[in-house]
Amino acid sequence: MGGGLFELRIKAAEGIARVFYCTVVDRRIVILHQFVKKTDKTPPKELEIARRRMKEVL
Repeated sequence: MGGGLFELRIKAAEGIARVFYCTVVDRRIVILHQFVKKTDKTPPKELEIARRRMKEVL
């Protein structure tokens, strides 16, 4: 996703879940946001939530 933000895709009965995460000091992984994707493109609102939370963590 760029800028240190990564995406994990998980198949579930409800659809394909997306999890945004980043890594911080000491190789820790921080889960920032998750949602079930229902369209081809990632909704800008969901991406903005993850980026805002990443700024808070870093």
